[in-house]
Parts: sequence; C-alpha cells; structure tokens
Amino acid sequence: MLWSDPKNQPPKFMRDMQAKLRRAGVLLALAMVVAMFVVSAR
Repeated sequence: MLWSDPKNQPPKFMRDMQAKLRRAGVLLALAMVVAMFVVSAR
C-alpha cells in the first residue's frame, strides 16, 4: 500500500452509527443482566 493511498476509513456518519449501535448493544446486555437478577430475586 502506498503512503498516498486514501485512508481505509468509513465516512463520519458511518463511524457515528457504529458507535451508537455499539453503545446500544452494551446497554441492552446490561439491561438483560439486570432483568435476570430481578426475575431470579422474586
């Protein structure tokens, strides 16, 4: 690969979308763990 080649990065809106999806995934996983604790505590 040449130093003059463009960077292999997706556009900014795609990177922002990936970050939001990653955060949503982490939040969903945490919510599932909390829900399991609540269900098992009953």
